[in-house]
Parts: sequence; C-alpha cells; structure tokens
Amino acid sequence: MAGAATSAPLPPRARASVRDVAEATGLSIATVSRVLNGNAQVAPATRELVLGALEGLGSAAPIARGHSRQTGGPVFVRCPYVLTDYFGLIVSSIAEELAANARPMLLDAGESSQSRHPLGQMPMRAETSGAILILPPEDAAELGALRRHGFPFVIVDPRTRAPEGSVVVSAAHHQGARALTTHLLELGHRRIGVLAGPDEWLVSRERLAGHTAALAEVGVLQDPALVSSVSADVESGRVAAAELLTRADRPTALVCFNDKVAVGAMRAVQDAGLRVPEDVSVVGFDDSDLSRATTPGLTTVWQPLADMGRLAVTQLLRLISHERVDALHVELGTRLVVRESTAPVRGPR
Repeated sequence: MAGAATSAPLPPRARASVRDVAEATGLSIATVSRVLNGNAQVAPATRELVLGALEGLGSAAPIARGHSRQTGGPVFVRCPYVLTDYFGLIVSSIAEELAANARPMLLDAGESSQSRHPLGQMPMRAETSGAILILPPEDAAELGALRRHGFPFVIVDPRTRAPEGSVVVSAAHHQGARALTTHLLELGHRRIGVLAGPDEWLVSRERLAGHTAALAEVGVLQDPALVSSVSADVESGRVAAAELLTRADRPTALVCFNDKVAVGAMRAVQDAGLRVPEDVSVVGFDDSDLSRATTPGLTTVWQPLADMGRLAVTQLLRLISHERVDALHVELGTRLVVRESTAPVRGPR
C-alpha cells in the first residue's frame, strides 16, 4: 500500500527446526508437528502460538537445514469446495496452464477440506514450489504467516480481506453487480430484493456495494428488509425468495448472489403462483451452464473464470522465479448477459 511503513528485512539466518519451535512454545514436538501438518483437531490458541513462534524465529518456516525450495516443483492448489461449475472451471484452467508449463499439481479439494489447515506445512515442504488458493477459508493470521515465511502463493477471489502485499486475482464483482442492477433500473424496477451471499465473504459485500451504488445513481435507497444473506445454493435461494414474496409490498425483481440461488428464487416465484419475468424479474451471477438451462433463460453476469485460473498460474510462476508482477491485485472485467428472466416492471398491483 502506498505510503505504508515497511520494516527492514531480517538478516539472513538459519531456518528453525520443529524442535526450535517446540522449545520456544513449551509444546511437544508432536503437537508442533500436528499444527504444521494441518491437523484439524488442534485448538485455535495452540495454532496461533505456533504461528507466532514461527514468525518470531525468523522469516522462514521450519525446513530441514540444508534444503532449499525447488522452484520447478509441484504447485499446491487449494479449493476446499465441491468442484462444480464455478470452482471446477477455475481448477480446470489452472491444471491446463500448469500442464502447459510442465508443472505438476497437488490438488486439495472438497468441502471436508475446510476443517483442515494444510497451509502451515507448505513452507516445510521443500519440494512444493508455491500455492494457488481459491476462496481460501483461512483467516488473515494464517495467510499472513504464510506470506511472511516467504512462501509464494496467489489468492483467487479472497474470501476475506487478503493480507497486505498478497498477490490476488479476482473478477470485478462491484462492476458486475452494478451493471446488473442498472439493467433492472432501466426496466423500471425500484423495489428490488437482494439474496446476497454469506455476510463474511468479501465477494458478497463487494456485489452488494455495487448494487447499492447503482440504486444511488437514481436516488433510491435499498430497503434493508429486502436484503437477505443466504448460502450459495439452490435451496437457500428458494427459501429466502419465498419469504420476500409473502410480503404485501413484495419486490418486483430479485438480485441473486449466483445462478444457483437464482434458480431457487425462480422456483419460489413459481410456487407462489407468480411468473418470471411477468410478475417478478430474477437475475443471477456467474453465467454458469445452469443459467442457460433454465426456463426462461437467466439474465446474469459472466465471469472470466478460465482467465482467472490462467492468470493465477502466470502470477505464481513469476513469484516463484522472483520476477516482478505487474500488479498485486488484478480484477478481470465481467459482462452483463441479458436473457428472458427480466422484463419491464408492470403497473401498480
């Protein structure tokens, strides 16, 4: 960040061993090893104690003395989610780009992985050259420690605010959401419900801010009663939309966090005896295959998911080779895709 104070680099020193960390914390070698191996059963306080000791012992995490990182080694890709549509496209493009650069990939995927903490061991694995983290659930302390230990990594769509100095690749969520709401406003909609994503996700807040900015341009304030935080799945969208549609002053349009939530919202409209888009317009986000399979076709926002994956590889390879990256945070443009799920607002009911 421009103008921010930076500390002087530490002088070169031997890298600490697991025994050094154990002695510094008063923990057993076995406990320290469990932390660094990402064991989910370790107490948060213990994990913080070990991470703090690592930082205090030097800029590098414990690695057996005499070993150096293999700059041509495999890349660790962490995507602790089910690899469908959004995540699957990103991971596939990463795999293809790594293969094109003769780089093997170590994949950590699946929702069960969210309870594990594999990043603590990454700096110890001299054979691993770097990591790509997709919507990582790790908190700022874990991500910040990884960066301070000198381990190269790139974040794709950070789930929370990325540590300062991290390399990030994302889509322009604010821009996409703003374009989506502007489209609805141009159709005459003013009472718009929002099925936003999880409150703790940075992308949810960015999209909600884009939506609010579009409303502000025409002098409309978002009614808080029409904003719901939902999980990013079909059933959550259906339940949240059904609640909004029972209101006497129900919304004339629904802005959904992603295409899955939008499909759930469309089902709720149908269950209420209403029609899309004649009674309620519905929009999504992602332009997944799902958006082209709905009836009517779903108006949504296209994200450059494959480009995000490829750029993440490019940025990581530059970090591994100690080359300069053009920008720490790159936002790739989105595009509004108008289909049949939106229509001009009808007259007073």
